[in-house]
Amino acid sequence: MTRIPFSRGPVHDTVGESVPGNIRTTYGVNLRSHLEVPEINRSTHPADPWRWVETRPNASPLGVSETQFAVANGYLGMRGNPEEGRDSAQHGTFVNGFHETWHIQHAEDAYGLAREGQTMIQAPDTKTIRIYVDDEPLRLSVADLEHYERSIDFRDGVLRREIVWRTPAGKKVVIRTSRMVSMVEKHLAVMTYEIELPDEPAPVVISSQVLNRQDGEDEYSSAADDGAPAEGFDPRRAEGLEHRVLEPQVTEDQGGYHVHGYRCTNSGMTIAVAVDHLLETEDDVAMSHEIDDDSSKIVYHAHVTPGRVLKLTKLAAYHTSEVVPASELADRCSRTLGRARVRGVEDLHRTQRDWYDHFWDRADVEVEGPAETQQAIRFNLFQLAQASARAEYNGIAAKGVTGSGYSGHYFWDTETYVLPFLTYTMPRFARNALRFRYNMLDKARNRAKYLSVNGALYPWRTINGEEASAYYEAGTAQYHINADIAHAMVKYMWATEDQDFMIREGVDVLVETARMWVSLGFFDGDGMFHIHGVTGPDEYTTVVDNNLFTNAMARFNLVAAAIACKRIAALGDGQWEAVCRRLKLRDDETSEWRRAAENMVIAFDEDLKVHPQDQDFLAKEVWDQDLEDPRRPLLLHFHPLVIYRHQVLKQADVVLAMFLRGDEFTEEEKRANFEYYDPLTTGDSTLSAVVQSIIAAEIGYCDEAFEHFSKALVVDLADVHGNAADGIHVASTGGVWSALVSGFGGMRDYRGEISFDPRVPAEWTGLTFRLTVRGTHVRVRCTHTEITIENLNGADFACSVQGQPVTVPAGRTMSMELDARARVCLPCVDAG
Repeated sequence: MTRIPFSRGPVHDTVGESVPGNIRTTYGVNLRSHLEVPEINRSTHPADPWRWVETRPNASPLGVSETQFAVANGYLGMRGNPEEGRDSAQHGTFVNGFHETWHIQHAEDAYGLAREGQTMIQAPDTKTIRIYVDDEPLRLSVADLEHYERSIDFRDGVLRREIVWRTPAGKKVVIRTSRMVSMVEKHLAVMTYEIELPDEPAPVVISSQVLNRQDGEDEYSSAADDGAPAEGFDPRRAEGLEHRVLEPQVTEDQGGYHVHGYRCTNSGMTIAVAVDHLLETEDDVAMSHEIDDDSSKIVYHAHVTPGRVLKLTKLAAYHTSEVVPASELADRCSRTLGRARVRGVEDLHRTQRDWYDHFWDRADVEVEGPAETQQAIRFNLFQLAQASARAEYNGIAAKGVTGSGYSGHYFWDTETYVLPFLTYTMPRFARNALRFRYNMLDKARNRAKYLSVNGALYPWRTINGEEASAYYEAGTAQYHINADIAHAMVKYMWATEDQDFMIREGVDVLVETARMWVSLGFFDGDGMFHIHGVTGPDEYTTVVDNNLFTNAMARFNLVAAAIACKRIAALGDGQWEAVCRRLKLRDDETSEWRRAAENMVIAFDEDLKVHPQDQDFLAKEVWDQDLEDPRRPLLLHFHPLVIYRHQVLKQADVVLAMFLRGDEFTEEEKRANFEYYDPLTTGDSTLSAVVQSIIAAEIGYCDEAFEHFSKALVVDLADVHGNAADGIHVASTGGVWSALVSGFGGMRDYRGEISFDPRVPAEWTGLTFRLTVRGTHVRVRCTHTEITIENLNGADFACSVQGQPVTVPAGRTMSMELDARARVCLPCVDAG
């Protein structure tokens, strides 16, 4: 391999031609071919464009179905465990940001390593409602069920179940249940349980419970949980905690109303949980109740008459805090439940439906294709709502609040994969997520000091703002998180023109992250700016010099900070002076940022005509393991040093850079880079396929674009990576939206200028999506030959279509023919 020269200035100053072959033809490898998409059993999961349905219990592994049927609102999440509590793989009720801390034991300690681990813990579980008929318990795995259907409806976020159970005594029991975590009442969950005996009377017992599962075992834990996590090392799973986590603070029994309050032993966080009940029946009922520090139980005894319905409504409220005593949180729970009692279940369900009506009006993506595809698309978009809507003062975790995977930590995933969806559909939610990062700024400043850099350095993985990544090579070394956050803030600014946010908060983040880059990097003797000792998004290649993604994103960060300062200074209303005082800005700082950006090293190999992922990447041996080798993902089967010395990717690092900074690469460079890196990418990361799909579509490799998209679309529905039991892959669901809108819809936003160049797959006849840009709501429909843009409200909508400027007046619709020559689909080199 020849020496890699460096180009300074814009990436597109160096123009290469497409490599005549690619890594497949040269080395005969295609590492991503191992990842086959499991079939979804449509006899048990029928296609329904607006619901995810199962027609028999345990149609999927327990843990997977619990994730798929979780209900959440971004603050509170309840996994899809059956009401009766059995059988379950991973019980779980989670509150965003509610965590315990623990001391990290490093085998080899060093200065600046993360000291305190953080783990999202289980909140007291209020889901359990057990039933006994003729003293026989209902257990779905062994029950004689004449009918079963469970569904989660994307139109209202309600989990519903209807079963017909034939008891061992031959009595027919009809049971209908519902579970909802409210989007309107952030702290509230609403559950109903209806029982009807059509033919014969029977004694019925309902036991409604609250269980502190974090510190106590459910007495009915199943030993045959085929969905339970496999034993062995897996860094994607949450840590177990050996000490008692929740210390009792409040235990109140007021008949049908129970309150539990706790304080976390180490983190000091507090939580209060309260439940209230309403039983409706024409039959006589007796009630008993009991409570202790870790559980409470309300038991109803009734003799149910045929034709009459016994209905239990259970309301649950959750409040948490970093500093407020549990007793005060208990009062807040009381107020939440008081409002819910007044409103009633019907009104709570109605307002939930209204909320989702608005969401889908702004966020829906429709394909004119198979119903299975539409179902999967809406499942992904629905999960984005469940992960982000009421996160508000917290971040958006990698698994949302649907599971314990990655310990409930926040990563770069939010800014890179979730924020684009929120920015262009529900910008208020995007603003909340960005404000969360702003509120974390002081701790990021402190972290920068530990790493001997100026400004602020955001933690790679965290809940409370402190770095929680014990493996610094693939964690703390990913300095690019600074630029990812800055990039998301600028994209939000382009899409909303929210100048107030930028002046008061956003500029602080841009300035402090820019300061970090100029202190981390250095100028060489030729005046070129290098960044050494970092890890890019590809975690199979760590602690390298001049990682392309990091350098390209850092350059954007530096320029964005300089531009933001210049624009605020130009306002001339005294705000710039306030910014300078607040941030202690020097007069020469912005010019220093621009100098570093203009001279940023961007590596380019003149022989292969590709951008090396990092300065030495192309000098490594290509990974040539047997394609049929089942040892995937690699990180679970090979020592890191084995992986690090090869050309093998977990994440499409350069390809992602070409998407986020697409206007800095030529079409020839994009094609050559894609052809080189695509076959080296293993598919071990759920974050990669969506980006590969987007770039494949852009360069005209339509078949590969659709192949990558098809895998990403069902990551959780088909458990493609074998770890859906740990929670929804939230970043992947955001990536699905980007693959639809930016990939097949061809939408780009460079410097606030919206453009479209659609690539609708041959398998579909049309694609429709919605965007909100600077307050204007538009609906875009693309076919193979035409694009139609409907301006639903607001100001005139300016954009370009295949390079031609277009303005759609408010309230008007415009259709344009697409130039087929610009959309030709090409076979990828050696695609067969």
